[in-house]
Amino acid sequence: MVIDSDKAVGEAYQRPEVREKLREWWGGQVLMPNGQVNRKEIARRIFDDEQERRRLEGLIHPIVAELRDEQMRQGGGDASVKAYVWDTPLLLEVGLGGQCDAIVYVDAPEAERLERLRRTRGWDEGELRRREKLQMPLDKKLNMANDMVRNTAGADDEVRNQVRKVLSRILAGISRS
Repeated sequence: MVIDSDKAVGEAYQRPEVREKLREWWGGQVLMPNGQVNRKEIARRIFDDEQERRRLEGLIHPIVAELRDEQMRQGGGDASVKAYVWDTPLLLEVGLGGQCDAIVYVDAPEAERLERLRRTRGWDEGELRRREKLQMPLDKKLNMANDMVRNTAGADDEVRNQVRKVLSRILAGISRS
């Protein structure tokens, strides 16, 4: 079962009490005319201000943890669920690595990462750099990982094969524990 932390953040932003708290903190410009959270405006406010970023994390991260725990409870009753995969960009930064049986670092060439972010989120190189400087360096994340998957464009079958091998190794190790 894959648990997507970015999706959970989006769900947290849907909660009326979260939107109200954000409006209270930063004014109406953090909400779009349709009432949805303006994530670009929030990013503008938090990525250059550590205190504001930590305040937002204090609001959002407990909700994400609650949603993750709920998904795992639901998966616990499903015999087809063999493992939980936490797709969590800040896994190590927020101290969740110790709760994992294994950490898999997904590597992609910088140019491909940037192109994907341009396409999916509209980020430019400056936005990528701004966000990456607030994260643990990628080489440190790689050193903390148990395994690595290389995710390169056009190599979908190879990526799937890598994931299968890594997952098999992890599941074999867990079953022996």
